[in-house]
Amino acid sequence: MDYQVSYVEYFSQLFYDGHQTLAVQLSNMIQTDPPCPPSDRLLHLMLIGSAHEPDRSKKDNSANLSSFTSSFDNTLGPGLDLEFETEAQTQAPEPAQYETAYVTSHKGNCRAGAFSADGQLIATGSVDASIKILDVDRMLAKSAPEEIAPGDQTGGHPVIRTLYDHLEEVTCLEFHPREPILVSGSRDFSVKLFDFSKASVKKAFRTITDADQIRCLSFHPTGDFLIVGTNHPIVRLYDVNTAQCFVCSIPNHQHTAGITSIKYSPDAKTYVSAGKDGSIKLWDGVSNRCVNTFAKAHDGYEVCSVTFTRNGKVVILAVTLYKIYTCKLPMEAYCFISLFNFE
Repeated sequence: MDYQVSYVEYFSQLFYDGHQTLAVQLSNMIQTDPPCPPSDRLLHLMLIGSAHEPDRSKKDNSANLSSFTSSFDNTLGPGLDLEFETEAQTQAPEPAQYETAYVTSHKGNCRAGAFSADGQLIATGSVDASIKILDVDRMLAKSAPEEIAPGDQTGGHPVIRTLYDHLEEVTCLEFHPREPILVSGSRDFSVKLFDFSKASVKKAFRTITDADQIRCLSFHPTGDFLIVGTNHPIVRLYDVNTAQCFVCSIPNHQHTAGITSIKYSPDAKTYVSAGKDGSIKLWDGVSNRCVNTFAKAHDGYEVCSVTFTRNGKVVILAVTLYKIYTCKLPMEAYCFISLFNFE
């Protein structure tokens, strides 16, 4: 009879914990009577018994430590195992197999770089105010000249354009998503658009003058709009065709210090900005209003860059000399996961 009572408690606890199938199978095998309703009575009995167990006081220290460790682990929840080694084959070569294919230089330090959407071109910007556009195939051909067939155009000089129109350091570059246009930002307070389809053109066909030094910029996926960050805390949205500027009309939506990085999501529904104030802001791509702010997201450290993954659901955030984070972006909830610690 005592066994039957204990079985009832076991099976009731299983029901209570959600293991209905297992509880029904065991109950049918044992043929318990009465039936086993869901109950956590067994858990309470176990806790009471543990509290009155003889010599329990001698085990309190180790038990408390074990309980704290278990509770701490449960609080953290599942995470990323950065030491996990997958057996999946990757196409990227080992780091030791990477080699320098081509080197070009500006007269000053190179401060900005960007790939075109198709990966065929690279643009570089320098402290000397110059911009170079390079052909990737020609750069690779220079690393293996013996493989170039006679008459092959890939044997030409990799630098296909050199542009001079800024007066000070070029701080940011980005290719137009659809047209042969390169946009650049500079410390000379200007944003310039170059049509690099014309070999003879060295100057910009359109200049947008701002009130502060340009730090970062990003094209709307259609190429019709441009978001710009400067040393001023207010994000600018420019119409590329008219150069008209738009800003959010709500002052407290803005950063409190200069903007360090800005990027549109692939679907243009949102864009993200980061600032010297250490905050990260998610903006609505239509209304141009801030929809979420992570104030001092990294203990107040300056966030130096932000970008979206291809599916637009994750933002990768880099913090100057500190940490790299990811931020999942369902519209209902947000969370941060530390991937690497540089402390």
